[in-house]
Amino acid sequence: MTSRPSPFQLARRAERMNPSIIREILKVTERPGIVSLAGGLPSADTFPVEAMREAAARVLTEAPREALQYAASEGFAPLRDWVAAHLNEQQGMDVSPAQVLLTTGSQQGLDLAAKVLIDEGSRVLVETPTYLGALQAFTPYEPRIEAVDSDHEGPLPEALARAAGTGDRARFAYLLPNFQNPSGHVYSEARREAIVAVAREQGLPLLEDSPYGDLWYDTPPPRPLAARVPDSVIYLGSFSKVLAPGLRLGYVVAPPALYPKLLQAKQAADLHTSILNQRIVFEVLRTGMLETHVPAIRERYRRHRDAMQAALQTHLSGLATWVKPTGGMFFWLELKPGLDAMALLPRAVEAGMAYVPGTAFYAQSPQPNTLRLSFVTAPPDKIEAGIAMLAQVLKEAA
Repeated sequence: MTSRPSPFQLARRAERMNPSIIREILKVTERPGIVSLAGGLPSADTFPVEAMREAAARVLTEAPREALQYAASEGFAPLRDWVAAHLNEQQGMDVSPAQVLLTTGSQQGLDLAAKVLIDEGSRVLVETPTYLGALQAFTPYEPRIEAVDSDHEGPLPEALARAAGTGDRARFAYLLPNFQNPSGHVYSEARREAIVAVAREQGLPLLEDSPYGDLWYDTPPPRPLAARVPDSVIYLGSFSKVLAPGLRLGYVVAPPALYPKLLQAKQAADLHTSILNQRIVFEVLRTGMLETHVPAIRERYRRHRDAMQAALQTHLSGLATWVKPTGGMFFWLELKPGLDAMALLPRAVEAGMAYVPGTAFYAQSPQPNTLRLSFVTAPPDKIEAGIAMLAQVLKEAA
């Protein structure tokens, strides 16, 4: 078929949209026989299939019409109640159900926040490195995204204060305090307090993203930022990592003054998140299943993390540096200077393993000698084999 010129003129925001580098890499690397340590997917072996099947049957038996009908944009009221109670009891927050907006994955929460808060040229502050999906969500709204110097505990308070106090007032700082994707870092209690102090002093709003907060393997993380300055924080959470990502169910907790605009943005985007999925998830949650399910996920992932830590120590000592994560799904490696993780990826795939180069996670000044490894989907023996393959590639390139 002959290709004809398109009559459609793209909006400027569309020109700024880019494909996910990670998802493009996965198309190449997830072929049979490859030990993939690249994907950011939870292990499918943790999905509570039987609980979901039973919950779906109850919903479709007891409330089939309601579950298949249009529903409130805010979300299913009993599930909003559950989210508020859970955050209050488990995270030390003070949340009303009226502040909870159920979303189509927490990724939609990023888009709604960007849509409501960002104008062309607005300043947005992010960590170094930061979540690629957030950069994709923010970029079409044409902000000036500025990276804040960070270490293994997150953004440096003095760097955050300097960025917040320079130039136009930043619309918000996007932060991931708990086991960040990609770096795995977690903010200490002292770091959280220092960041909150900056937010108060500078009048800096925060967008706190916590999809991995329940996946701790040693000790629970400190209280969220939203528990400390609730009027200045939009808090994002997700059911993807503790139940199943295919549900596409997350939530936003917003200060009361901001909630109506986020709700209006949600209404314009999709009217409401799947009410069938919301009701199924609530049926699962109200049984108390998470009390045993989440600890089982933690134990499984802890074993995988320890297997990767051991493999890295055995094979990559002297070739890379890293900090052992205390939660989440990822190791973040800094290779010897001069090595380029993107350039070496084809060699790694040829050797039989895959990773994600780190450059995609930087808003500014990407470091080519960084990469991300996921430890939750491959079994321990495959993890060891994959790291051994990576070591051989690095040794040949060094």
